[in-house]
Amino acid sequence: MGPRIQQTDWRYWPLFEPYHYLKLPHMIAATCYVATIDGAPVAHLAVSTRPGLVEARACRLVVMPEWQGAGVGLRFLNAVCEAWRRGKNRYRRPMPTLFHTSHPGLAAALRRDPQWTQVSACLCGSNKARSAASMRASRQRRGAPPDSGSGFGGHFRAVQGFRYLGEGAPCG
Repeated sequence: MGPRIQQTDWRYWPLFEPYHYLKLPHMIAATCYVATIDGAPVAHLAVSTRPGLVEARACRLVVMPEWQGAGVGLRFLNAVCEAWRRGKNRYRRPMPTLFHTSHPGLAAALRRDPQWTQVSACLCGSNKARSAASMRASRQRRGAPPDSGSGFGGHFRAVQGFRYLGEGAPCG
């Protein structure tokens, strides 16, 4: 049995969550996808939509450690984004997909791939007062200790944004 992608819910996330760098609640209204090889789960991705169903947003890409560096993650991400671009989603509506990453190797691979274009780069955290307030409220609800009050959304990581252009996109 070869590689396979299946649409699912969050049931596989506990297998992948220990390898994701952020600990956040599930994305609202997300559709999850899992790539398997010979029946073993090797990669996870969640896709949600932006308001108005004008664009999809993919995140929570995790590749199991033993498969990292083998190109599985990028092929999986491209396959799911191509399906959404062609309207193969629960909305039956073609949509471009945005994807953000702080992984330097993945960002470099996306820049080399003609199916993607870089749309943003924030090389340090930015002041997100609204996000910080939301995170403070979330911590209070969970009974967690208060944050340091930095107002940076809890991170100082470089984040780069990309848009999937699709198969046959011109080299640029």
